[in-house]
Amino acid sequence: MDWFEPIYNYLSNRDLWAELLLKTIRIIGILVGTWLFLRIAKSALGHVFAIRLRSPLRLSERREATLIRLIENILTYVVYFIALVMILSEFEVDVTTLIAGAGVVGLAVGFGAQNLVRDIITGFFIIFEKQFSVGDYVRISGVEGFVEEIGLRVTKIKSWTGELHILPNGNINQVTNYSIHNSIAVVDVSIAYEEQIQEAEEVIIELMDELYEKFDAMIVKPEYLGVQDLGASEVVLRIISEVQPMEHWVIGREIRKAVKQRLDESGIEIPFPRVVMYQRDEQGEVKEKEKA
Repeated sequence: MDWFEPIYNYLSNRDLWAELLLKTIRIIGILVGTWLFLRIAKSALGHVFAIRLRSPLRLSERREATLIRLIENILTYVVYFIALVMILSEFEVDVTTLIAGAGVVGLAVGFGAQNLVRDIITGFFIIFEKQFSVGDYVRISGVEGFVEEIGLRVTKIKSWTGELHILPNGNINQVTNYSIHNSIAVVDVSIAYEEQIQEAEEVIIELMDELYEKFDAMIVKPEYLGVQDLGASEVVLRIISEVQPMEHWVIGREIRKAVKQRLDESGIEIPFPRVVMYQRDEQGEVKEKEKA
């Protein structure tokens, strides 16, 4: 039992347990302090940007949301790293040597993680060049939706049906941003060949004035362009309206609804598919029959 006595003496040392207790308390204090610091820092960051909303030098709301997310991510990584270093110091780990060794290892890993480096560099230029911001509606690599988050490594896009797409920044080669400039609502309206085009045009032009006063999203009064196409059973008339970004779908639906109601009130018929049949009677004469 000679081997047991040194272990017993070591474990029964009161100074050892007192030191372990102090280290445990300090580690818990570091973790709690880290959590509190992040909560306070993120709250202060939100207040700073809230104050900027009332400043004449404020950024756009989408740009501010992007910067808030980015700063919060960077702040979280930095604070967690400092907390880890402080915890390692409590265990008497030589942090200086560890950081130096990590630098060498990081350099070696960097050569094998070229995609990660590319993602970070691309993410930096996306943010620096203001290609898109949080809240923008974009199409990237076949994915279309609202930008939920822009990080240095990945971009998160939420489609209108609820799916969340996570794209590495290095794979973003082409971006279509629908939220920067005004949108154009394009509405095609069909009337039957039997109707008078001029009468339908007068009804539509009169309606455009009413719609412009009704919807604030319209930048200018909707414009009637004229006859767009001559179809198999209809004459297609085109209307366009310049609206605020991302409002073209809503305004387009409202214009279609209003035009349909006004044409019905004016007795102008919306076309429907028709089939013309030719039939010979007993005398050999051809009779024409129209069938809906």
